[in-house]
Amino acid sequence: MLLNSISVLNYRNLADVALAFSGKINCFIGSNGMGKTNLLDAIYYLSFCKSALSAVDSSNIKHENPFFLIQGFYTSDSGIDSEISCGLKRGEKKQIKRNKKSYERFSEHIGTIPLVMVSPADNELIAGGSDERRRFMDVVISQYDREYLSALIRYNKSLAQRNVMLRAEYAPDAEMMSLMEDMMVVEAQRVYEGRKRFVEELTPIFEEFHSYITGGNEKVSICYRSDVDDGNLGSLLLESRVNDRRLGHTTKGVHRDELLMQLDGYPIKKEGSQGQNKSYLVSLKLAQYDFLRRKGGETPLLLLDDIFDKLDSGRVEKIINLVAGDKFGQIFITDVNREHIDGILEYINGEYKLFGVTKGDITIIKER
Repeated sequence: MLLNSISVLNYRNLADVALAFSGKINCFIGSNGMGKTNLLDAIYYLSFCKSALSAVDSSNIKHENPFFLIQGFYTSDSGIDSEISCGLKRGEKKQIKRNKKSYERFSEHIGTIPLVMVSPADNELIAGGSDERRRFMDVVISQYDREYLSALIRYNKSLAQRNVMLRAEYAPDAEMMSLMEDMMVVEAQRVYEGRKRFVEELTPIFEEFHSYITGGNEKVSICYRSDVDDGNLGSLLLESRVNDRRLGHTTKGVHRDELLMQLDGYPIKKEGSQGQNKSYLVSLKLAQYDFLRRKGGETPLLLLDDIFDKLDSGRVEKIINLVAGDKFGQIFITDVNREHIDGILEYINGEYKLFGVTKGDITIIKER
């Protein structure tokens, strides 16, 4: 998949931006707060129907403007052109369109434009709660497995209904509770199998990338843990009803799954330095890209937002060698350090474009 060009109106600090991109590497240089990350977020929005920076859509509208609009013009690996547009007016529902036709459900769009983003926010995968790590799994799997996404949506709806019943003033009807739990069990099994298979397949790819970037001096691992590992989820839900009603929420299920991240046999959250954490996360995200590429379908876009911070020169050079190689398709890179960008461009035999970003204005500096 290639993003040939983009048009952005009133998105965050981008008032009116229209850019044509290189099919290989696109670099954006500028000081912090100038709008580099906002451009990458606009590209992200076109793939996932939401921002990576804000959960509140209206907060992405620039200042007092009445709307934002993002339009992307793509060419698939098979040569088919398409237009994706995402827009929101204040006080109205957002609209996502493909070739001028609105989607009935946004979930139908997920996976159409596969994308991997590496950014400083990824640190939450290590420092944050288990919901961040579940979201990581869900975002990857949903891009190549539509039934997984459907099962996850159905599971979350059943979970929400069970929680409403638990918090009701009067004791819930046992038959209705059993029916809701049966629905959860069916969907949970599909989610569990998808996550387990994903982690099993991703792990060796992740370990290979990490070994290359770090020189093989550290041993890393990821391990999937779920209540489903402990036995029949239906029995666990039945046994936990009394306690769940006291707490007012469901304490067993795949919504509590965990992805254990370890460095040299210990939780990286406790053991890793800033540089080790960054190496771990960059390796994990590059593995995510390679995993999606191997799954077939469209070649993903790769967004790299300020990824060289907190890394020593040796690891920076290894990452530059990787992303400038043939393993990756179209890439969008931001950095405040021109040396990092020049280092990448030196390795490239093909085309590239270098842009400067200043207070929401983006202009081309150099291209080949």
